[in-house]
Amino acid sequence: MEMPNIAQEIATLPPEAQQQVVDFVAFLKTRYPVASPGNRPKRSKLSNEPFIGMWRERQDMSDSGAWVRELRQREWESAQ
Repeated sequence: MEMPNIAQEIATLPPEAQQQVVDFVAFLKTRYPVASPGNRPKRSKLSNEPFIGMWRERQDMSDSGAWVRELRQREWESAQ
């Protein structure tokens, strides 16, 4: 169905069905909002986020790869 024919097709429906089409379109608009460039929130720099560096002083996190490996090993052993 082509776009120009949609209005004609809707016009041939009974009034209650036309209202359902209107309601469905309203629902779709809430589900798929159109983002306009002016409405987007401004992004802050990631380095300014409060969680960056929160584990900076932890000695056990000096080698994060080793920490993850050790944590996984502990969790996997306790699951068996």
